[in-house]
This record gives sequence, structure tokens and C-alpha cells, in this order.
Amino acid sequence: MHDLELHQHLIGQQGSRAALNTPVLVVDLDALDRNIAAMAAFAAERGIALRPHAKTHKSIEIARRQIAKGAVGSCCAKLGEAETLAGGGIESLLITSPVVSAPAIERLIRLNNHVGDLMVAADNPANVRALSVAAEAFGGRPLKVVVDIDPGFHRTGVATPDDALALARLIADSPSLSFAGVQCYCGSDQHIESYEARRETIVQRTAYLSGIIERLRAEGLPPPLVTGSGTGTHAIDAELGVFTEFQVGSYVFMDSQYGVCDLTGDGSQAFETALMVDARVVSASHAGMVTVDAGLKAFATEAGPPQILAGAADGSTYRFFGDEHGAVVAPKGGKAPGLGEVVTFAAPHCDPTVNLYETYHVVRGDTLVDIWPIQARGRSR
Repeated sequence: MHDLELHQHLIGQQGSRAALNTPVLVVDLDALDRNIAAMAAFAAERGIALRPHAKTHKSIEIARRQIAKGAVGSCCAKLGEAETLAGGGIESLLITSPVVSAPAIERLIRLNNHVGDLMVAADNPANVRALSVAAEAFGGRPLKVVVDIDPGFHRTGVATPDDALALARLIADSPSLSFAGVQCYCGSDQHIESYEARRETIVQRTAYLSGIIERLRAEGLPPPLVTGSGTGTHAIDAELGVFTEFQVGSYVFMDSQYGVCDLTGDGSQAFETALMVDARVVSASHAGMVTVDAGLKAFATEAGPPQILAGAADGSTYRFFGDEHGAVVAPKGGKAPGLGEVVTFAAPHCDPTVNLYETYHVVRGDTLVDIWPIQARGRSR
């Protein structure tokens, strides 16, 4: 049965969260809205445009809530995500990964002719030429292209300042394209736990980015947009003042990876945990340890085991116990939860955990208040 068939009758019933079939992806609505409002206020106070990354939530409803609080649009990691959000009325979209195959480029150009505002990142002259040919062939308005700059990770992005300049010029010289600016995202730096260590690294990355921007300006190609940043570096990037637009994503939910990071420099928590997985004890045959019904299929696993938020004694730990199961181990002298009891976990890594579920079960306290589809789930193309 689908989630709506299972749980729609529980919406609005006091205490209905406890009756949800598990494992279940849960969103605390009030915490979510406070996170959205906090980041919106942070950006607005500093004159920075906010374009949150939808790869985190993959949800039209959450994108709408972000835009209602002042976001200029959404970022998407994939073309399929952009098509999904556009179908839900999100009119300003930036695809942050290159779109390179001929069928995908055709879809991209058709999308450009359909939505109000579309941009795509590129890092290769051959790709830019292919985009130019397709945009001219299918007509419509010019396609906006941002030059993706590699800050040193070698994932995507032009490798040198010379490459950045050459690509920007190639875009600007194409009648069917428009040079929209530059993108620079420091991925793994987002998760450096120490604020000072993270800041030291980002200062170096930003100096490199600033040098490219100055060179583009000197060559008559000032970037209209400088887009990037993330949840882990947003405070540092705001201080350095180079980005005109933030692509922050995980702040809406938070997860275990960000939970251990000092995001503010003073140890305070800038955002709340709004995303959780509820699981239920299905076996309690051994003293001090129980088995819950959330295993490898319930959480992203590359960031380690999930943190226990509620439902078990302080100091309890979780370990993966197979596809469908996990073990909750009580601390020495502590009591394990009982059969049928619910244990609540934080996602180790929110983006890929969300991708495992069809819906969000939206709660206020212990009451289910709505069920939202995760429309862009699995949109890998």
C-alpha cells in the first residue's frame, strides 16, 4: 500500500505519529519552517540572494515554502529535478551539474522555452558548443549558462583561470547563449567540523575564486552572478562577501554530518533537526539490545550509523543489522526500549536518505498534520 492509503486517515488525530507504520520519514513542520525563516533572514540582512538546493528535499512543497520566505528560486542537481519543480510552478531554476547528452540537451532547451528563468552550469567548450547549437535549432530565448569553477576537488568545473575566461568568452560570443555568471561550490569543505579550520580553507578557496572574477572583469566579462556556498560555509561566505547568491541545502533539515560541525563559530546551533526516521522495536530477545525495523534500506550509509534522538536511554547506540534491521544497544546499566516501542533517529546524511522514501510524514509534536510527496525522488537523469 502507498503511504497515503496507509496513513491519510491519521492526519489531524492527536498522537497519530505513534500509529505510523515504520520505518517512516518524518518532518517536524515547525522546525522546518523556523529553519527556512532563519536562513532567509540571514541572507536578506546581508543582501545575498537565496537559491536553496532542492537536491536536499526534492519537494515542490518545500521549494514553495522557501520561495514564500524570499528565495529567488531553486537549485537542482539534475535536469530531472528541474523538470519536476518546473511542473510544480517553480519558475526560476539553476541546474548545477553539466547537461551533456544530446537527448538531455534537447530536454534542457525545451525546458528553457517553458519556464520563466533557467540557468545551467557548464565546464567544457564542447558542451557549450552543443548547448549553443541546440538552443539555436529549437529557437526561443537564449539559454543562460554559468561557468562552473573547480575550487580544487576535481569533480566538476574548469581547471584553471585561463579555462574560465575562455569558456565565459565562448558563451558570451554565442547568440543563442547568455553568460550568466560563475558557480563555485566547495563540497567536502562544508563538513570540516572546526569553524576555524573550515574558515581557513574557505579563505584560500575564495581568494582563488576572487582572482578569476577580477580577471573576467578586466576582460570585459563581469559575472552577473556569483553563486555557490552551502550550509557548512554560509556564515564564512557571507563574511567574505564574494558570493551574490547562496545555494544552501541541508539547513532545512540538518543531519548527523552537520550536527557535529560548528556552523557559527561560537558553538551555537543555527538550525534545528527537522528530519527524522521513526523505527519500531520488532525483536527484544536479548538483554541490553533490541532490533528495530530500520536498516540499510532506511538510511544513507556512507556517513555512518544514525544518531538516536529519542525513544532509547541516553548513551544508546545504533548499528546496521541488515537490509531491514538495525540494533539499538543500551549503555552499560541502561534499559533497552521495549517491544513495539518507537525509536527516533536523525538522518546520517539527509539528501540520500530522503531519496529512499516516497513521502514526508509531516508532524506537529506527536500529531500527523500532512503527507507530502517527494516528487523529485530518484530523478537521476
